[in-house]
Amino acid sequence: MEQNTRSVEGLGIRPGVRGKTGIALVRLPGSSRSSGLERDVRRGFSGPRKQLPPKYFYDARGSLLFERICGTPEYYPTRTESVLLARHARGILDQVAPGTLVEIGSGSSEKTGHFFAACERLGLHVRYQPFDVCDEALRAAAARLRARYAWLDMELLVGDYAVDLPALPYSEGPRLFLFLGGTIGNLNHDEALNFLAALHGAMRAEDFLLLGFDRVKEKAVLDAAYNDAQGFTAQFNLNLLKVLNARLDADFEERHFAHVAFFNEGEGQIEMHLRARRAHEVTMSRIDLVTRFTEGETILTEISRKFTPEGMRALLEAAGFRWRRHEEADNSYFSLALATPA
Repeated sequence: MEQNTRSVEGLGIRPGVRGKTGIALVRLPGSSRSSGLERDVRRGFSGPRKQLPPKYFYDARGSLLFERICGTPEYYPTRTESVLLARHARGILDQVAPGTLVEIGSGSSEKTGHFFAACERLGLHVRYQPFDVCDEALRAAAARLRARYAWLDMELLVGDYAVDLPALPYSEGPRLFLFLGGTIGNLNHDEALNFLAALHGAMRAEDFLLLGFDRVKEKAVLDAAYNDAQGFTAQFNLNLLKVLNARLDADFEERHFAHVAFFNEGEGQIEMHLRARRAHEVTMSRIDLVTRFTEGETILTEISRKFTPEGMRALLEAAGFRWRRHEEADNSYFSLALATPA
């Protein structure tokens, strides 16, 4: 990542810098993740089923592996959503007329390029606030975007969207909030409602929210998407152990765990686990915690819920949003839903 860091320094990325002559990098309160990780590990490893939230996948290596997953033939969500965005970005911009795009969980900002290309066709110059937990991913995305869209005013927001929505910097005019990739499915029903309610509280009446929803489909398609033949999803899942080792001075050994992913039809969700190949114990020295694994015991590392159109609309309305627009893929694999605070 040193090469990426040097390349963006030339673009003028500095903490607090604003405006088109430089790119601001703003650290929100949730960007200090060590205490949050400690809390989540203690809570997640103390119950009858070990689990961790998926946000800890995304260190520099995890972000790179996820980009490789998105390019596999089995992983349909990224390319399906990208086709939808290419087809409808201009119409959405016409409808919203935003001054700012706020992308939550922006990652590489690859798909957002459809909006910037549409902005150029419309003669619309927007401000872009990518919001992500991984500052390395934000910096790399900023370098790529600045090379392609020199006019784009960017403010990089480093933080955790689970806690930092009230701390978003102010922007004038209507904002279009983007929460793409089906990421809403990584939250259980109550978590999704709480997140959307918090987002509703951070939005103004003139703002819009565009959500990407992964749809219910054949089990074989879903299972394949999270078990790609090249093994990138397995590497991505197992990389979580390296993250825990680095941040908590832990002694997880990758060879003691296996990647497991399957569609739980009863819950309507993909589940991704790390399964212990043998009984052993792990020490996390930084937080003075020892945890024991039995053979076959798992850590639930991610869920990915799948939605029907009725379920999408019900979720948004329960969180206080008004349904404004719905676009779906030709094969009904994926949907974009546009909503406003009710």
